[in-house]
Amino acid sequence: MPGGAIAVASDHAGFDLKEILKRDLQEAGHEVLDLGTHSTSSVDYPDFGKAMGDAIGSGKADRGVLVCGSGIGISIAANRNPKVRAVLAHDVTSARLSREHNDANVIAFGQRLTGIEVAREALKVFLATKFEGGRHVGRVDKLSKG
Repeated sequence: MPGGAIAVASDHAGFDLKEILKRDLQEAGHEVLDLGTHSTSSVDYPDFGKAMGDAIGSGKADRGVLVCGSGIGISIAANRNPKVRAVLAHDVTSARLSREHNDANVIAFGQRLTGIEVAREALKVFLATKFEGGRHVGRVDKLSKG
């Protein structure tokens, strides 16, 4: 996966975890593009999922991290862009498989469902894991044919 910017975005229910993961990424030397939100004031998660889709689709970011209360709604919103392959991860295994088999470029977490340390470890694995290619290439190509 390319080594460009990593976009981060959340709604109010995912703000705290987004900030933790953003700091971890910055401390690891990654270029981070923060798409918001910037507080715990109530906002609509589809707006931030769309912002992620726009950032990935335009090439402003190569990869992304999304957080909302469950991770479900914001990943659905991001996946409306055919360039996005957002996966909701609950653990290291789902993060690894999403990269190996699906060439996922965005990982989503639910702040209310996934512990901080689990999310941190899953994100590290997501970023370090390469796409296997092979039998998965044709399947992934079908995902991007909006």
